[in-house]
Amino acid sequence: MANLPNTPKLDELTKGPWPSFVSEIKRAAERSDMCKDLLGLLERSYNEKIGHWKHGGIVGVMGYGGGVIGRYTDLPEEFPNISHFHTLRINQPAGWFYTSEALRTLADIWEKHGSGLTNMHGSTGDIIFLGTRTEELEPTFADLTAAGFDLGGSGSDMRTPSACCGKARCEWACYDTMKACYDTTMRYQDELHRPMFPYKWKFKFAGCPNDCVASIARADISVIGTWRDDIKIDQAEVKNYADAGLDIFDDVVLNCPGKCMKWDGNTLEIDNDYCRHCMHCINVMPKALAPGDKRGATVLIGAKAPIIEGALLSSVVIPFIDIDEEYEEFCDIIERMQDIWSEEGKNRERVGEFIQRVGMGNFFEAAEIDLIPEMVTHPRENPYIFFEDYYEEGDEEEEEE
Repeated sequence: MANLPNTPKLDELTKGPWPSFVSEIKRAAERSDMCKDLLGLLERSYNEKIGHWKHGGIVGVMGYGGGVIGRYTDLPEEFPNISHFHTLRINQPAGWFYTSEALRTLADIWEKHGSGLTNMHGSTGDIIFLGTRTEELEPTFADLTAAGFDLGGSGSDMRTPSACCGKARCEWACYDTMKACYDTTMRYQDELHRPMFPYKWKFKFAGCPNDCVASIARADISVIGTWRDDIKIDQAEVKNYADAGLDIFDDVVLNCPGKCMKWDGNTLEIDNDYCRHCMHCINVMPKALAPGDKRGATVLIGAKAPIIEGALLSSVVIPFIDIDEEYEEFCDIIERMQDIWSEEGKNRERVGEFIQRVGMGNFFEAAEIDLIPEMVTHPRENPYIFFEDYYEEGDEEEEEE
């Protein structure tokens, strides 16, 4: 056992049946002096109830403005091995699919150049490499690119796009999330690596309304799979669920937010005009129900977590698009909105906050996007679209006649 620092407070976090980040740091500390010092610094922070990290300026790799988050301790004499402890964000593969060889390659690179600590994955979606020195940034980047990996986004740029596994493993996926994520990552390399926006801009691609990447709460642009025809019903399988003990009325019908379902004990009826595509009934009875055949995606804008202002959920900008076939149209709309926000947004103002400030109607008008009733914050409510009567010259005289 390595000579580890005494950490009684941290040791409390290793007790019980749950995994502990402290246990993992201790394992890494047996081979890494950086992790030993990290344990000592963290224990001191717990005792003193203050953090001992500071932001000491901008660090990065040549030609990139993002991908590295600078971290320094304010106790470098006491903890010299973590006087620099920079974080790297590595662009993950779409759907988070890896081979064992790829994972071993990443681990070897990081043990060679940094602390060996990783986060698979951060809330950003990226592979997170925790802790290295400034002089190791370029060598780490060189080894990563040689292995086929690139840095992700950080700062006021486009953040690393992320996607659920989509059609690769999920039968509910309504479009190819991994292809959309890959194409977007490749198309916007400048925006990803060279900060040019007022603040961060996130794409997240979810294959169905289950939204397994939580895009509607976190992404500036949420692309959520949906369908525009009727839910497919296998009545025989519905009966099988009922015979097996599922209370379809209590567990399915009464839990429908659109109140669009009826069950008479033999037949399940769905009034699809009132279906909100929440996926609840499909999740409960996956053998009996499925999304319709006319599949595509809804595009939403403006989500963010609470920082200065409160949290925002995204609002609909494109009610339905076949993104597999209309990707260029999708990008054209996105870029028009980016241009308005980049030109008029305040420093560190997310696009959702910008829209709150100027008004959704004004924002769409400036981006040359036609207003339609389906642009909503949530189903059955439209609080910001107003329709006016526009008269061409001569229209009033015609009405009077």
